[in-house]
Amino acid sequence: MSDPIFHIALKREWAVATSAYRPDGFEEDGFIHCSTASQVMRVARVRFRGRRDLVLLRIDPDAVEPEVRLENLDGGDELFPHIYGELDLSAVSGVEGLIVGDDGEFVTPTLLLPARSTSPGELSH
Repeated sequence: MSDPIFHIALKREWAVATSAYRPDGFEEDGFIHCSTASQVMRVARVRFRGRRDLVLLRIDPDAVEPEVRLENLDGGDELFPHIYGELDLSAVSGVEGLIVGDDGEFVTPTLLLPARSTSPGELSH
């Protein structure tokens, strides 16, 4: 299975999605902007600084029907995943609100933290 990709969405846009998600800028851009796990926090800081109306979607790229392309359309070397079609909600494997800390920076969402394994002798619930 491929590593998950992520999309920062406006809460109001995500809340009205019933079977598929499509952000407001989709008609103009022609795709849904996404990020890898290592890109999310930087993208959040640069494009969404101070906003408190956001959710982070974790997406299974293997479950996405439309084409997912890794590309950079701004002329840089770093590649970003773009979904060229509506996102079926069944491809979303996690949703978490993006929280702004006391320092004005986004708090790292648990969706981005590595899975914690339980060591022998440690209880799991």
